[in-house]
Amino acid sequence: MNNYKLAVSAMVLLALSGCEMTKTQQGAAIGAAAGAVLGKATGNHKDKRAVIGAAVGAIAGAAIGDYMDKQEAAMNEELAGSGVEVIREGDEMRLILPSNITFASAKSSLNPSFYSTLQGIAKVMKDYDRTYLSIVGHTDSTGSATYNQTLSEQRANSVKQYLLSQQILPARLYAEGMGESQPIASNDTEQGKAQNRRVEIKIIPNRAS
Repeated sequence: MNNYKLAVSAMVLLALSGCEMTKTQQGAAIGAAAGAVLGKATGNHKDKRAVIGAAVGAIAGAAIGDYMDKQEAAMNEELAGSGVEVIREGDEMRLILPSNITFASAKSSLNPSFYSTLQGIAKVMKDYDRTYLSIVGHTDSTGSATYNQTLSEQRANSVKQYLLSQQILPARLYAEGMGESQPIASNDTEQGKAQNRRVEIKIIPNRAS
């Protein structure tokens, strides 16, 4: 049995031992095991679902659309006026968090004024607990590629850590940084650079096999 299968087996055993662990302890234990394999699973949705499925309930195919419709409506209501953009992409959803409202320039610590918005995101995620989140940091091209990669990872992890503090199960969260490699606008203008400095949260339903 390879390391991936061993990790999944361990998470299943943890999930089944709820009588001996609190929900918080169970989620933390599963999250710790999941962390070892989530990075490799992000490009493989089948494997990712297996990892997350140890902690998160699955949604049957026919029910996914309705579930995500309701979650999208709740997210739009909760985030109205916050500056966060909610984008629906089929059965998935993407939240774009511009750095000008989440982080000070060249910093990875969250602006305290943004805490309430992240609390709103966490509230919806707790109400719709059959989805998991891929948190990805991005930067503009100012500075070295190495610096930008590190900054993007730190910013993604800052968002992840705050959501963990709001009692979102660790196994539902994955954070990574893409540095300057995925711009959505030109880095030749200040306006374009501002668009590229962002954190995106992709909300993905845990589909039943």
